[in-house]
Amino acid sequence: MAPLSQARAWPARHHAFLYRQKRNVLTMHSWQALPETALKSVGPISSAFLARAVFDFRTAGRCLQQLPYGRNADRADFSLVLIEHRGTCSTKHALLAALAREQDLPVVLMLGVYAMHERNTPGVGRVLARYGLSFLPEAHCYVMHQGMRIDVTRSGAEPTEPISQFLYEEAIAPEQIGDYKVQLHQRFLREWAATAVAAQRSVAELWRIREECIAALAQ
Repeated sequence: MAPLSQARAWPARHHAFLYRQKRNVLTMHSWQALPETALKSVGPISSAFLARAVFDFRTAGRCLQQLPYGRNADRADFSLVLIEHRGTCSTKHALLAALAREQDLPVVLMLGVYAMHERNTPGVGRVLARYGLSFLPEAHCYVMHQGMRIDVTRSGAEPTEPISQFLYEEAIAPEQIGDYKVQLHQRFLREWAATAVAAQRSVAELWRIREECIAALAQ
């Protein structure tokens, strides 16, 4: 599937992003916004869903939303979601995008960077506070369909602040949730590390803090 023509270019200056601007506020939808298209037995991923009595694409999104949050044994192998009955934003959405690819549906996997804090990602606040950070740039995966951003890892009903801004986003292939995602995220952190908000921390230290945040989400 071709990348989105409207995918944003890498920002020329990251220092300007530090949440003083409020433009480009977006709406993030949940699985209900996915097309209710019947699944055809056209590939291994489609067959895996059909074998679990999931017969349409929207229901596939709902089933993924209902699975617990948790890292898979191989963070780049999205096929493990249905085997291990858990997944992250990366593996769940990569699996959904791979299913859409088999079904020839116009659903694209997206990679975005947003300012992660307790209000939009409950569970990370105590970790960030421990290091004196108000937020941390986090790489997040979701899908795009007919101009709508869709996140099946959230029900849309949580009493929390939704992700309403992305500092950067681009369309990627499901196979890019491993090394490519990590490299892009660390590239973003490398430039952010020099800012006053990051308190001159190294990328390695920021990455350790980020890993603590992810571990907190799985508890």
